[in-house]
Amino acid sequence: MPVALEGARVLVAGARATGMAVLELLTECGSTVTLLDTKFIGGATDSNLEARGVDTVDPSAFTGPEGVRVPSGFDLIVVSPGFRPDDELLVAAAAAGIPVWGDVELAWHVDRAGRYGPPREWLVITGTNGKTTTTAMVEAIVDAAGLSGLACGNIGLTVVDALRAEPRADVLCVEMSSFQLHWAPSVRPLAGVVLNVAPDHLDWHGSFEAYAAAKQQVLRGEVAVVGLDDAVAPTLPAGDGSRRVGFTLAEPRDGELGVVDGFLVDRAFGAGASGTGEELARVADVRPPGPSGVSDALAAAALTRAAGVSANAVERGLAAFSPAAHRGETIAAIDGVAFVDDSKATNPHAADAAVAGFARVVLIAGGLLKGASVDELIVRNASRLAGVVAIGADRGIVDEAITRHAPEVPTVTVFTGDDGSVMTQRTGGEVSAITATVGTAADAVMAQAVTTAWQLAEDERGNGRGVDAVLLAPAAASLDMFASYGARGDSFAVAAATLADTLQAR
Repeated sequence: MPVALEGARVLVAGARATGMAVLELLTECGSTVTLLDTKFIGGATDSNLEARGVDTVDPSAFTGPEGVRVPSGFDLIVVSPGFRPDDELLVAAAAAGIPVWGDVELAWHVDRAGRYGPPREWLVITGTNGKTTTTAMVEAIVDAAGLSGLACGNIGLTVVDALRAEPRADVLCVEMSSFQLHWAPSVRPLAGVVLNVAPDHLDWHGSFEAYAAAKQQVLRGEVAVVGLDDAVAPTLPAGDGSRRVGFTLAEPRDGELGVVDGFLVDRAFGAGASGTGEELARVADVRPPGPSGVSDALAAAALTRAAGVSANAVERGLAAFSPAAHRGETIAAIDGVAFVDDSKATNPHAADAAVAGFARVVLIAGGLLKGASVDELIVRNASRLAGVVAIGADRGIVDEAITRHAPEVPTVTVFTGDDGSVMTQRTGGEVSAITATVGTAADAVMAQAVTTAWQLAEDERGNGRGVDAVLLAPAAASLDMFASYGARGDSFAVAAATLADTLQAR
């Protein structure tokens, strides 16, 4: 281990969930820990920490008239994922030769050193979209194979806590964000996958190249898996000595996984590694349905096959898998039109995948775009859009993109007026005020957005054109209106169910 943790003086930057998990592990390893967080401004502390001999410090303690000073007296700094690479304190520490690790980097070194038993097998998943679904699929397949696996990382449970969990997990199914990957340069998984790469978090990384380079780090293990249908993932180099495997929605070549005659097929591992390949599961049995769900299933199959899991276990694991909420979940149906909650589609790339799962939809989109462009989303899917309802802070950007690229698509914006009333405006038309009948302003906007989307769907159906779904795939973050993408999805679900009940009662 590059740093001997027993007796080491460690500064843990971030005293929230990840930082507290790191504290517990370091304490067990015999380190002396100081917690760094703005919550300790004014001397605020936790009596339990004080009783355990854990010091606390505010970042202002390391600033002076000449700027940030080196946090001397520490052997190691462990940072939570949110700390940016250009954080002045961390830059100063690194320049002074103090190692700066993320929590996953710490977990990797502790695991390799055998602190909690023999080192685990790591299966690591990253990508702009689909990480959580793929990670959960991997865990389901590992369980079906009779192995002790645990999903952790960016999916909820920290990797640090996964190492300490009982009963012991021998296979770690690790979802890693680009933030975590930046701070974990030593991780070399048994198998790692880059699902896809599209512009995201560029404010944190500084450039798309730096963001892609962070994602690429998972490809430095024994098996490097990439999504071949993505524009960027196949261009990322694998590590020296890594075996490269691709997956595709098309028919696979040797060394790949793909789809043949309605089946997921493996032509990379095991007895079916060449020629016709080995059937793993029926496409029709994959959930969530549609291209993105099948792609995630192929990625999960590739990772688990790399770990020696049988084709039968892949089939049973995928059959047992149910996607988490807000990821393509059908909430209600009215006259054959599904109301689908994909609130987790928080960027245009994810929304594009969601729309691609249907022949024709009315799309509810908008929120905080964080500088991302929706132009390509609109251009690629113009023929699929039966209508668009734009909500949220950046609804105008969505409306303008449709005006530029698909003016034939009927579009309505829904928002709150200065007096708190709900307003609707068809592109180029008059503003109309609606009497809100539900609680918060955000819920009132969502309720009207769902009603308006259904009206657009009925208009299309009245003109003899089919509509498969009213789809919430915002392409944007939720925090302008809602506490989380989950709260946004819940609001959509209530509005869709209420509308269905109302129409059924008529």
